[in-house]
Amino acid sequence: MLIDLSTCRPSQVYAYLTQTLIPRPIAWVLTKNENSTLNLAPFSYFNAVCSDPPLVLLSVGKKPDGSFKDTRVNIEQREHFVIHIPRRDQAELVSASSATLPAGDSEVARLGLATQPLEGFPLPRLADCAVAYGCSRWEIQEVGGVPQSLILGRVEYLYVADQLARRDERGRLFVDAAALDPLGRLGLDQYWVQGEILRIPRPD
Repeated sequence: MLIDLSTCRPSQVYAYLTQTLIPRPIAWVLTKNENSTLNLAPFSYFNAVCSDPPLVLLSVGKKPDGSFKDTRVNIEQREHFVIHIPRRDQAELVSASSATLPAGDSEVARLGLATQPLEGFPLPRLADCAVAYGCSRWEIQEVGGVPQSLILGRVEYLYVADQLARRDERGRLFVDAAALDPLGRLGLDQYWVQGEILRIPRPD
C-alpha cells in the first residue's frame, strides 16, 4: 500500500503517522497553572533533538475549541516544566491525564498524585516517576495549518531514581531500561511496553 499524503485530510495524516511511527516515547509534562495549581498532560510527539545545549522537543496541538492547550500556555507564560517518563503500571493514569479540563483544574490533584521537590528547580516532580527532566523554555514555534506548537525545552536537571542507575568502571552512567519499564505510544488507543501491546480507551 502506497499512500499519497497530499491527497489526505489532516485527521487521516495524523492517523497514518501515529500508527506507523511507533513506538513513541511519552512526555508526561507537569507545568504550573496561572492559579498556581499543577497541570499534567501526556504528549507523544516528543524526543531529544540536541546535546549542546541539551534540548528536547514537544509538539503540542490545540484544544477541541481551537484554543491553546494549558501546557503550551503555561510554558510560554511561566517558562519551566518537568517531563516525566511514565512506566507500564501508570498507563491508566497517563490516559486519564489526557482528558480536556477547564483551565486551572489540576490533573495532579484529581488523580491524587504525589509530588516531591526537584532539587534546584522551581517545580516539583511526580514522586512515583523514576525519570524526570527539569526544563526551561528555549523557543516556541508554530507550524502547519492547525497550527502545532513546537516547544523546545532546555534540560537543566535530569533525575534518575537511584535503583535504576549505576556507573561502570569507566564512570559511564548505565540506566536499567528493563527496570524503568517505560510506556510507549502506538496509534489509536494502543500503548507499548517492552514488546507487549496494551489497549486503553481515551477519556472523553
